[in-house]
Amino acid sequence: MFFVKLYKSLRTYFREAWGEMRKITWPSRKELWASFLTVLVVLAIAGIFLGVVDLILTSVMGIYLR
Repeated sequence: MFFVKLYKSLRTYFREAWGEMRKITWPSRKELWASFLTVLVVLAIAGIFLGVVDLILTSVMGIYLR
């Protein structure tokens, strides 16, 4: 009985999920590429910023601990 109830609830869940997936408006290739480049640029800027902060803090700690 438990497995029958589990099967029915899983079947209902996946049917509803599939129905929701059909309602989604997926981005075009152009929109996807623009979003990808934006994320890439933001990550590069954040990486450079964190690298500079790390370099400065390492230098400060090196001078302070001498």
